[in-house]
Amino acid sequence: MSISSAFRLEPHEAPVAAAERAKRLIDPGFGRVFTDHMAVIRYSDAEGWHDAHIGPRGALPIDPASSVLHYAQEIFEGLKAYRQADGGTALFRPHANARRFRDSARRLAMPELPEALFVESIERLVAADRDWIPEGEEGALYLRPFMFASEVFLGVKPAAEYLYMVIASSVGAYWKGGARPISVWVSRDFTRAAPGGTGAAKCGGNYAASLIAQKEAIGQGCDQVVFLDAAERRWVEELGGMNLFFVHADGSLVTPPLTGTILPGITRDSLLTLARAEGMAVREEPYAIDAWRADAVSGALTEAFACGTAAVVTAIGTVAGADGRFTVGDGGIGPVTQRLHRALAAIQRGQAPDPHGWVHPLGS
Repeated sequence: MSISSAFRLEPHEAPVAAAERAKRLIDPGFGRVFTDHMAVIRYSDAEGWHDAHIGPRGALPIDPASSVLHYAQEIFEGLKAYRQADGGTALFRPHANARRFRDSARRLAMPELPEALFVESIERLVAADRDWIPEGEEGALYLRPFMFASEVFLGVKPAAEYLYMVIASSVGAYWKGGARPISVWVSRDFTRAAPGGTGAAKCGGNYAASLIAQKEAIGQGCDQVVFLDAAERRWVEELGGMNLFFVHADGSLVTPPLTGTILPGITRDSLLTLARAEGMAVREEPYAIDAWRADAVSGALTEAFACGTAAVVTAIGTVAGADGRFTVGDGGIGPVTQRLHRALAAIQRGQAPDPHGWVHPLGS
């Protein structure tokens, strides 16, 4: 039996009323307004992937001995559905998310969800909750696919049962107050990942390990933390949840390479493609924190920005650390940052041609 043909819909018996939904969508912020439904697929070693359905969003009954609570086998993804200029709806590069989800599962010894099933689960959830996509320039439906070990046992081994789910959240701008340059704190005491670890996987443990450094950054008056490499504490890697780019005065664009310790961001890959299409000189190479400071002070570095699905593209205005603070460029949002952001957003929202085949239409 095809799991796809068995994907069933269980409509919510008491969905949020249209008037209440409209009220929540006026200013949804990020990650706090949730839709009526969720996608669910179960896995067991005995049955494989089964029981695929869209049902009412609700709390999960979970046994206190569930494996995920003790051994942290958990992965997730993040992507968005956008309203299109022609009135339709589309996802942005869902197959890339599906491939990364499978890579993360492989690294954490979890079953690999077929790419087609991953994409279908999202398509069906968006179809059920399309009315939750906010209007406006920043409005989107943020999709959070995730999977965790649900087998009830105490013992250090890969689980034999898993639960895959997708929830959806109506979102506006990621940063309160809209687009603005952020300040970042360079962590010298904590690292995010090491060679051979889980840095390239999108798993909760990576983010949990970053929170103490993020707390330190907030305590220092900064918005985000910058992590350096674990071996030398010299090379810039990424923020707590975003990849980094550096724009030089010679017109080149630099980003740290994918060596297994940073997340292979889909927004990162998209921006590299757009920059190369513009004719920019693009380099994926190590960049030292001392070079960041020296280049910013000399003017050799004119812009720096972070990127990710949630915040899209965010300019970095100031960098602080135990050895002081410096400003990137004039501290504002630079022209290259703005241009790449606009180019990406225009493709995502169907306002510009999509020569790369990134947009995945879902219809009206």
